[in-house]
Formats: sequence, C-alpha cells, structure tokens
Amino acid sequence: MRIEHCMQCPRECGALREAEYGNGFCKMGADPVVARAALHFWEEPCISGKNGSGAVFFTGCSLQCVFCQNYEISTERAVGKCLSPKELSDVFKKLEAQGAHNINLVNPTHFALPILKALEMAKLSIPVVYNCGGYESLETLRLLDGAIDIYLPDMKYADNATAARYSGAENYVETAQAAILEMARQTGPVQMQEGILQRGTIVRHLILPGNTRNSIAVLDWLKQNLPQGVLVSLMAQYIPCGRSSDFPEINRKITKREYEKVEAYLFTLDLDGFVQERSSAKSNYVPSFRLEGL
Repeated sequence: MRIEHCMQCPRECGALREAEYGNGFCKMGADPVVARAALHFWEEPCISGKNGSGAVFFTGCSLQCVFCQNYEISTERAVGKCLSPKELSDVFKKLEAQGAHNINLVNPTHFALPILKALEMAKLSIPVVYNCGGYESLETLRLLDGAIDIYLPDMKYADNATAARYSGAENYVETAQAAILEMARQTGPVQMQEGILQRGTIVRHLILPGNTRNSIAVLDWLKQNLPQGVLVSLMAQYIPCGRSSDFPEINRKITKREYEKVEAYLFTLDLDGFVQERSSAKSNYVPSFRLEGL
C-alpha cells in the first residue's frame, strides 16, 4: 500500500508513506505494523467477557504521550511485524476462531485506511472495537462509519496546555471532543447481549497524578455533552512509564486521596459506566510485545 499525502490523523502532516517506510509524524509506513495479536482480558468487563477480547496492538502512534504504558511500541517502535491488509484480515479471523468476543484495534489511528481494507476482506461476525486516544480526524472517522461497532476512546485532557505538555497535541481538547461526539453519533446507545457489548461508545479517562482538576473538568464536559446511552470508564491504572521520569509531577502513582476525590465527583454526576480500582496500577497489567499471534 502507498499513501501519497497522509491526512489520516489530526497532525495532517501530509507525509509520503510507502508500504514499509514513512517520513511523517508517526514515522510509520502505509502497511499496518502489529506488535501483538492475542486474547486480552484486561478491558472493561463488557469488552473482555469470559473469552477475552481479540486485541491487536499496532506499532507507532500519532499522539505520543510521554507516560504511555505501551511506550515500547507506540513511541520507540521497537517491536512490530509489517502486514499487508490481507495478512491483517487473516489475523482478525484467527482471533475470531479462538473465541474472541470482538476484534479490538488498539491504537489504530495511523493505520485506519489499511485496517478498513482488512475489515472488508475479513467479513467478521463479531463486533469491531476502535480503541484509541481520542485524537482522531473527523474525516477518517466518517470513512470508518459502518465498519466499527464499538468506539473506545480516551478523553485525556480538558485543557490544551496539559495536552501539549504530555502529548504534544496543542489542539487535543477540541479535536477529541468533536471526535467523541462523532463516534457516539455513529454507534448510538450501547447495546448488550448476555453482558457483552455489541455496539456503542465507552469514553475512558485516566486520572493523572497531580491533575485532579483536569479529571473533574473532563467529567464535567462528558456529563454536559455525551448523548444518552454512552458509557464512561474512569481509570486508575496509571504507573510511571515511558518518559515519566522527565516530568517529576507525574513520576508516581496517583494517591488514595486523588483517586477518591475524582471518584466521588464522578458519582455526583451520575454517569453510567465503570470505575477501576487503584489496585489496577501494576506493571503486570501491561502486555508483553513479542509478536504473539503473528
């Protein structure tokens, strides 16, 4: 595959992306690069279920958060196997055959176009999850309309100064807000079958150390703007990863007080969804990347 002038993500860098080489922001070629494809049991209960989610972790990223738990593949791009869209479709079908409740596209933004081709080839009978950082192009999302059953975006920040410091994205807030509303429009209210999500949008927010005001402002926006039937997942799994040591204020886990402050505020808003315990902040929940399933 070849992309002459890439505009898939909000960076809009216009890069030339050959099959295995790219000179744009994400530094990735046009063909998808995958670091792991395996059953995954650490998502929200309605995503993982009993059988696991068929998680496909893509190498590279258009967001580049300094604290990313998958820093090894998202920013360092240290692990990954380049696949054609046909080979990627075979990976999807293999996970479906293993009993996965869904195909979970983890960090798919910069490979949206080849992923769309792979989904067209795979003709899956299970839902497809678009698991992303929320920093998405509306034009790309509209191309995906009808191919994605479940959107699982982050809403990381409520102010662009924080977004610029930790993710290098000065336009994150307005971009993610517009993207999340488009995702919710596409999927409509959540639809469950025997406790497993079949269609809908779940918006995640990760509490960052020293940033409870940011978390509260994010929750306020979600309460005021999300359509009925969209779920919210409050995450407490933060551990220092990536380049966190370069940012002393986030080079620690969140405290009990920080967690309880944000959790209590969430409950006052009466948002439907999930709350993750502080005990989830462990390194053993970070998957290994050794080309499993490829």
